[in-house]
Amino acid sequence: MERQQEMDLKVRVEKLTGEDGHYFYGYYDNPAWSGDDRYHLCHKTAFWNRLQEETDEAGLGMIDMLTKSYIPLAQTHAWNFQQGAMLQWHPLAPNDEIIFNTRSGGEFQGVVMNVHTKEQRLLSRPVVNVDPTGKYALSVNFSRMFDFRPGYGYAGIRDPFYDNPYPEEDGVYRIELATGKNELVLSLADIWHFTKDAFAGTPQKLMINHINFNTDGSRFLLLARNFPQAGGHWKTAVLTANSDGSDLFLLSDYNHASHYHWRDPQHVVIYSRGAEGSTRGSQLYVLKDKTYEVNSIDEPFFREDGHCSYSPDRQLLLYDSYPDNQSYRHLYVYDLAGRKGIKLGSFYSDPGAKGDHRCDLHPRWNRAGTGISFDSTHEGRRHMYFADISGVFK
Repeated sequence: MERQQEMDLKVRVEKLTGEDGHYFYGYYDNPAWSGDDRYHLCHKTAFWNRLQEETDEAGLGMIDMLTKSYIPLAQTHAWNFQQGAMLQWHPLAPNDEIIFNTRSGGEFQGVVMNVHTKEQRLLSRPVVNVDPTGKYALSVNFSRMFDFRPGYGYAGIRDPFYDNPYPEEDGVYRIELATGKNELVLSLADIWHFTKDAFAGTPQKLMINHINFNTDGSRFLLLARNFPQAGGHWKTAVLTANSDGSDLFLLSDYNHASHYHWRDPQHVVIYSRGAEGSTRGSQLYVLKDKTYEVNSIDEPFFREDGHCSYSPDRQLLLYDSYPDNQSYRHLYVYDLAGRKGIKLGSFYSDPGAKGDHRCDLHPRWNRAGTGISFDSTHEGRRHMYFADISGVFK
């Protein structure tokens, strides 16, 4: 197949990865860059055109941003094409330690590993997100997520609560990273009883998708979703809670909600129908936690769902799109103070990677806020790319 290249570029784009496999980082909301921006974490696979299966292995490594060489670190059977193995740098050792998930002894577990010595220690549960202080990590049931959306869960272990719509023994777990121990802080039964009025009490099988700490680790946000029935689509409730699961708050009842990013401990940007009671339709909003305050950012500019993230100084917003009718994905950056957005480029999305094994751009900021990385298939393989955007608004 003839390779179709990027078009309409406003910045120089540099490929970071080689032709000996398929490379990607995955999601946009975990720290992919080392503390000094020298290294960028990545996954490496032998295929890209189907979902992962139980026996499929992914290599974990990092790209040296000076030499563009790939440094192998570990392997895992707990991964997917959307969020990988939740590979990320440890906040307390951002140049030395990484965290990722593995399958070990019939269980999914988290791993803390020193990238220099390769010394590892296992955590009691798999990790989704780590609080910025480095004290706790959040965990959910990846087997249940695999049943719901294979591109976000892990293959190989059956959900022990498969037949239970909202078990009391499953939900949000908090892991203490120093000891590896965990506790269930918010059950699916708790979530059901808190939100069941939306379904007039008719039982729904629930799961948790996309859960992240706020910027000081005091609270987290989760998307609660029901397994769709009879060919329908799931609905999403947006909930927040304290780190220990207390003080649960319903930001938005079961409707439409998608990608989000915390601006500060109280405010979150999210593509959704807004806060509870909003009637303005789906767009990119800023919601204030524990209130129903809602403000749109720029309705004419952010017209469709995308992966959103604030720059480290909170002055810019990074965004992307799903494929248009010509199969191009678009990459944007938006100046919040100047209320001006720029399309950085458009990238062909190979139709061979679709559904839950698709390749979203998932753009990510470096620590300095001067550059971004993203995944793409516009050169006929799954690769990672870098763009310096320090001069875009100057």
